[in-house]
Amino acid sequence: MDLFANLLLGFSVAVSPLNLVYLFAGVMIGMVVGIIPGFGPSAALAILLPVTFGMNPASAVIMLAAIYYGSQYGGTITSILLNTPGESSSVASTFDGYPLAQQGRAGPALVMQAVASFVGGTLGVVLITLLAPPFALLARSFGPPEFFLLVVMGLSTLVVMIGGHWRLGLISALIGFALGTVGVDLETGNSRFTFGSAELIGGIDFIPVAIGLFGLGELYYALYSGLHVSGSGGIVQYQKERRFWPTRRDYAESNGALARGSLLGFVVGVLPGAGATVASLMSYSIEKSVSRTPQKFGKGAMAGLVGPESANNAASSGAMVPLLTLGIPGSASTAVLLAAFVLWGLTPGPLLMAQKPEFAWGLIASMYLGNMALLALNIFAIPLFVQMIKLPYRLLAPAVILVCTIGTYSVNGSIVETWLMFGAGLAGFFMKLHGFSPAALVLALVLGPLAEQSLRQSLTISRGSLAIFVDRPVSLAILCLTLALVAAGIWAHLSRRAPPQD
Repeated sequence: MDLFANLLLGFSVAVSPLNLVYLFAGVMIGMVVGIIPGFGPSAALAILLPVTFGMNPASAVIMLAAIYYGSQYGGTITSILLNTPGESSSVASTFDGYPLAQQGRAGPALVMQAVASFVGGTLGVVLITLLAPPFALLARSFGPPEFFLLVVMGLSTLVVMIGGHWRLGLISALIGFALGTVGVDLETGNSRFTFGSAELIGGIDFIPVAIGLFGLGELYYALYSGLHVSGSGGIVQYQKERRFWPTRRDYAESNGALARGSLLGFVVGVLPGAGATVASLMSYSIEKSVSRTPQKFGKGAMAGLVGPESANNAASSGAMVPLLTLGIPGSASTAVLLAAFVLWGLTPGPLLMAQKPEFAWGLIASMYLGNMALLALNIFAIPLFVQMIKLPYRLLAPAVILVCTIGTYSVNGSIVETWLMFGAGLAGFFMKLHGFSPAALVLALVLGPLAEQSLRQSLTISRGSLAIFVDRPVSLAILCLTLALVAAGIWAHLSRRAPPQD
């Protein structure tokens, strides 16, 4: 009964007129963010975070979360029409989505991706509703050692998931940790790495770094890679097609892919560091391996589009579970949401659902409504969103730079932070160009101070003994799980590099 009471409380918050307006604005922005190649939800969240400062916390997070999962819907539109994924999680959707468009079936492909996104996202929210309370109840027994190891697990799995560039990912995370140490040591009161600057006494704020790395960095990389001069031939197929709605055969071939992709995506999304990209690629591999006609994959198999689409949307929902119950973000986007929670005085973790039930359950309930709104937008507003693809980068680039500058300066009125944002933009461009991980840096910057605080508290409790991390059953289990995940990632990396046996 408590579950239904909490859910009703959440809907009472989510359906307020003001929150519905912000929810609809969020899904619209998320769709646009997903459609524009080279842009991403982490960039949009970082840029819009200062705009939400004067808003009610529940309204602001409902809107930001809608941008996050809404971008998963929009990213596939360019994958199908232009063979250009709007998001990294939409890469797998290009494998069969664009061939379907070339066959004159862009309409059915777009409708099926909307249905798959809705099913995956909604099933993910249902599982959040069922699993988040016991997850939070279990996490209430956590102390400083468990929180420290959880932070380490989140960062370790993210670095390993980077794959062939895991060394560069590790370096990126260490840079983020180093930036997180700037400021005043809370125990000794001494200044660290401020270089005599009064602006740095309070530490390096997350916002200018995130805006620079993701907002400007992604834009610079898009311009460098030539996305601003790419063609738009894929739209012609969409405009000339004769049939818009999918056939019964399309639905019949996709039923299994919907279920498998949704469940797989949610499980992968819950794991810190995995994310929607890994979920979608795993789903595509599974669908091809279980298909009776694997030769059709890559040539226009509807299951090859539906599986990854349901997986990446379920993964975006699954990523909210560790964020809400443990305070551990699993991606750059959820790291921005974590920073937003902290800015409004909310602490994601075991006590959030008990102390702020209207906030936590209002967010969960809004995700049901947001997925319904996104399904309608995807199906009935596809022609409108297609026009966004034609927006020239010569107009987009100055607008993004202007918004980034205003957003950063408006936080604290600091010129130093504004220059820091521009510096982070250049750093983000070179990191992406050379294989470093801006996401690892951001996660380390956000989680670094939390890890330091939890580590110091743990060592204070144990009087300097590291045995506290293995003496407690829960912390030992988390440590073993972390080592297992890291070992599995390293083994998978080495097996991919191993030469085939004769």
